Amino acid sequence: MSGIIEYGMFTLCLIGIFGILTLGLNIQWGLTGLFNIGVTAFAAVGAYTSGILTAPPSDAHLGGFGMPLLVGIAGAIIVSGILALCVGLITLNLRADYLAIASIGIAEIVRLFLKTEGWLTGGVRGMEIGRPFEGWLGGNFTLNYLIFTILVVAVLYVLLEIARRAPWGRVLRSIRENEDSTMAAGKSVLAFRLQAFVLGSCVMGLGGAMYAHFFGFVSPEAFRPMIFTFLVWVMLIAGGSGNNKGALVGAFVIWLIWSGSEFMTGMLPADLSTRAGSVRILLVGLLLEIILVTRPEGLLSEAGERKRQIARERRRAGEEG
Repeated sequence: MSGIIEYGMFTLCLIGIFGILTLGLNIQWGLTGLFNIGVTAFAAVGAYTSGILTAPPSDAHLGGFGMPLLVGIAGAIIVSGILALCVGLITLNLRADYLAIASIGIAEIVRLFLKTEGWLTGGVRGMEIGRPFEGWLGGNFTLNYLIFTILVVAVLYVLLEIARRAPWGRVLRSIRENEDSTMAAGKSVLAFRLQAFVLGSCVMGLGGAMYAHFFGFVSPEAFRPMIFTFLVWVMLIAGGSGNNKGALVGAFVIWLIWSGSEFMTGMLPADLSTRAGSVRILLVGLLLEIILVTRPEGLLSEAGERKRQIARERRRAGEEG
């Protein structure tokens, strides 16, 4: 029984981490319509930055400064944001499809850089980071990290909801719906697109740092585009693009299916188990098709959320009247 509870907490930690990544993508695509297929690059940069700042001293890579966890996470957010600013200044004038191609190239450049620059990142051998909170609350690391993850997701969700409902969020949605009209209203479309791209990438850097500290180790192989780009996109589209709550629901549902399919394929004989990896991808793709056919705007659509918000405001106004 304790093993099942431990596995459940482990799964919830990963759902929270991928929920953070999905919230970051929701700022870029869901609110603004920026087609970023380089999610893995910003997550990896965040992971390595936090690792270099917080890892114990080592001759295998740069840094090992042994700083506190919060300093590492702050560094991850800042460096991911700086990378996004540099990339955004060059690419955000591109059309959506060209931006997608550019972001794929940037993700591949980052992956090869992390793999080959061993003096900085440890190269293919990776980097030992160490795990935080191991001595807290009876020494159960998974439980401690789950509590920390829930706190981070809750604070991030509240902040992003405030931003989404603020005039800033409304401008982003207007850019997504009709860029020319937004420009005619006197708004600097490029500036708002850049802000959304940088903020979303900062959130992705935060997710990467959380992932690295959860495992206590980071390597280039950990940040495969299949997981950190494809799966995050499926989570957002399935959950409901443009809706922060839908992004978290999508992360929950898709990760349960992804990890459940891994559990089932792990029960197959060894020769069939290795071939079953493609079946897992097919299963997730099939699920996405079903959701898009039956609920084209995702499990929790942005329009549905807006209707519920209007209904709540009417009820509140009725009670006050």
